[in-house]
Amino acid sequence: MKGAAQRMTRPLEEITGGPVPFRLRAWDGSESGPADPSGALPVVVVRHRRALRRLLWAPGELGLAQAYISGDLDVEGDLGQALRALWSAAPRDLPGPPGPRQLLRAVPAAVSLGALGPRPPAPGRPARLFGATHTTARDRAAISHHYDLSNDFYRLLLDPAMAYSCAYFTRPGTGGYGLAQAQYDKLELVCRKVGLRPGARLLDIGCGWGSLTLHAARHHGARVTAVTLAREQRDHVEARVKEEGLDHLVEVRLSHYRDLEPGETYDAVTTIEMGEHVGDVEYPGFTRLIHDRLRPGGRALVQQMSRGAHAPGGGAFIETYIAPDMHMRPLGETVGLLEGAGLEVRHTESLREHYVRTVAAWADTLEERWDEAVALVGEVTARVWRLYLAGGSLAFDQRRMGVDQILAVRPGRDGSSAMPATPAAWYDGLGEAAR
Repeated sequence: MKGAAQRMTRPLEEITGGPVPFRLRAWDGSESGPADPSGALPVVVVRHRRALRRLLWAPGELGLAQAYISGDLDVEGDLGQALRALWSAAPRDLPGPPGPRQLLRAVPAAVSLGALGPRPPAPGRPARLFGATHTTARDRAAISHHYDLSNDFYRLLLDPAMAYSCAYFTRPGTGGYGLAQAQYDKLELVCRKVGLRPGARLLDIGCGWGSLTLHAARHHGARVTAVTLAREQRDHVEARVKEEGLDHLVEVRLSHYRDLEPGETYDAVTTIEMGEHVGDVEYPGFTRLIHDRLRPGGRALVQQMSRGAHAPGGGAFIETYIAPDMHMRPLGETVGLLEGAGLEVRHTESLREHYVRTVAAWADTLEERWDEAVALVGEVTARVWRLYLAGGSLAFDQRRMGVDQILAVRPGRDGSSAMPATPAAWYDGLGEAAR
């Protein structure tokens, strides 16, 4: 009689549309799929028939993700390589669910494998949000789900500044130049692009753990209003401000961006990878708010993830376990929305390849400090992050997702922008101060 691995192979080939692109090992020890004496090919290990039941109840990306993060399914070898193999096998069908015919053909195999049964409980911390999308209460719950996980966990994963966004690598990763220096370069580049100077007023919407807020005050003497919906982030930034003696320059608000006082205006507005949480319907109001908060001649910098024109962005796994209610759009659409609000877009810069390196650095840290991460958040959540980082790196590498810096200005009444003739000064000497 065929082993479980052999009986799983045919349904898998129906789904992928060709030979299974990895070695498969089942709970009974049986194996199938291409042989690889070199050991370079990833081995997908189905540790429990419950993994198949998860796929029957949630076909496609979410079922696969839940099987992995629960430990019912595992990968021996490089997880990113295994995900790449799946995408290359059937890029048009994955990670979406298989069709009815494919599922119907899989039923006999599922019966023979003992995979039928009640729906397994969802592992880990799936987001549970209620009410209309992008109300203040729901936005606060969505942000809290992701960012209030644990300050200690993010401190473990990120660089010392706790910059949870794409870094800017100005040199190869040699000679002591790594993620911390690249994050410094990103923060410095943002401050230069918006023209910060001592006494300038900066509004930092979605300030995270304060990396940009603190950099702008510490190195440029800016007076910063930092806004976040995450309580743990607010507490962390306030502690850092007090520790560094920057109370006279920084105010931290636990507030929705929509609750900013109408009369407040600033020399610059920054929003670093927060726009993905705004929502499609609400984004025009968000861009109008940026316009209205800027004085004439003031600059805005939006660093934001984007998706390819025909790519979905996000996905069931991301929306369930990482960033609920997240929305991405192609870069051109965001530029159009900023222009529609009355802003003049002066410069865009893609950081897509920089994000591949950023995520790789986070993933390396997670693996190096795996036991510490598990002690902080539990093994299921640590596996969520391992899968999230591997999948995210692949999405940026394959151009399904991108990230861009968009610099815009609120023109003066006479149309003036007070922008430099060339952007050379933004980049001159960048990287030297990060040493």
